[in-house]
Amino acid sequence: MASPSFYIERQPTASRLVTILLPIVSLFFALLLGAVVLLAAGHDPLAVYSAMYNGAFGSTNGLAETLVKTIPLLLAALGVSIAFRMLLWNIGAEGQLHLGAIFATGTALYLLPSAPSYVIIPAMVLAGFIGGALWGLVPGVLRAYFKVNEIITSLMLNYVAILLSEYLVHGPWKNPQGFGFPGTATFPEAAWLPRLLPTRVHLGLLFGIIAAIVLFVILRRTVWGYEIRVIGENERAARYAGMNIARNILLVMVLSGGLAGIAGMSEVSGIAHQLQRNLSPGYGYTAIIVAWLAKLNPWVIVLVSFLFAGLLVGGDQLQVSMGLPAAIAPMLQGTILFFLLGGEVLARYRIRLRAPERRVATPGPK
Repeated sequence: MASPSFYIERQPTASRLVTILLPIVSLFFALLLGAVVLLAAGHDPLAVYSAMYNGAFGSTNGLAETLVKTIPLLLAALGVSIAFRMLLWNIGAEGQLHLGAIFATGTALYLLPSAPSYVIIPAMVLAGFIGGALWGLVPGVLRAYFKVNEIITSLMLNYVAILLSEYLVHGPWKNPQGFGFPGTATFPEAAWLPRLLPTRVHLGLLFGIIAAIVLFVILRRTVWGYEIRVIGENERAARYAGMNIARNILLVMVLSGGLAGIAGMSEVSGIAHQLQRNLSPGYGYTAIIVAWLAKLNPWVIVLVSFLFAGLLVGGDQLQVSMGLPAAIAPMLQGTILFFLLGGEVLARYRIRLRAPERRVATPGPK
């Protein structure tokens, strides 16, 4: 009798248990690989991770700074998540964030510079949404009507938006009293988002929570949300059912880019109070990791955004407390994404046992 053998079989969907455990296992192996790198560099991984945790969550100031970085991550991650739901790979949240910041700055400095806060802040939120939405609409139109890959277009538009922002702060919008530093004039105080004193946590956190609630309601309680889910799962079936694919692509990309634009508005209005160079350290790119790690669930995105913000703040604290480079945090982000994507691929397969073939004995000659 032949011995049993194993073979790999592709499965249509991963089990619920695998779906839940995948982000946790990805995070564990990312930290494990990070520990190996730290050991190779001559550092104690436990001491480094402990310093990162204490810097992000071990004090009131650290916790407040973690919440500050949670805001842009949360809004941008919610934005890309709704696009990913429909298998639209919006990689342009970074550029959409910058366009939202540019539109909000123009509103505060040139459109409504003397308006009261109850007028100018809602106007800036709307302007930020419009700026990000327009930047998201460009790859949306190209995908919907010309079948152009949105990964390439949205990614390339990031660089256009960042360079446009740098042109403005170095050129026509440069503060003449800024002593040569690249940046616009400071916003009027009416255009500053209210803060939770004495911290830098501002009203943008409420924007993110409201956005999570709205997305949850859209996806679970509306016809449009049902269409988004169906198109993402099977576009041919959705088209056969009469759903307007092009219209949904445009609407989803507008909402996706608009949320990232509000993230940019929150940064200039709540933190910097001006448009300046290096507005974002890559929030739009990190938001992609956050959205995937949260499995595109709006409520889980809130939690994962907070944890990733702690990773960023903890990485910054390493420079102060241990003299280590802050690049440790991006390194961990990259390893998390690597294991997460690898796990997504492996979760589509399972190992099965092939039973041994039974040989039927034939009677011999009598």
